[in-house]
Amino acid sequence: MFKFLKNVTREMQKVSWPNGRELTRYTITVLATVAFITIFFTVVDQGITLGLRLFE
Repeated sequence: MFKFLKNVTREMQKVSWPNGRELTRYTITVLATVAFITIFFTVVDQGITLGLRLFE
């Protein structure tokens, strides 16, 4: 168990962590992507719902 934790610590030191500017850019990219996907699927869902109501 201790060997595993020692190896984890060693590997974590090799990780390239993003700086503040990169982190901000990545966060904005993720939020914009989530917003786009949300809007896209909302429009598709409304279109399908409207199409189904026309066939009733």
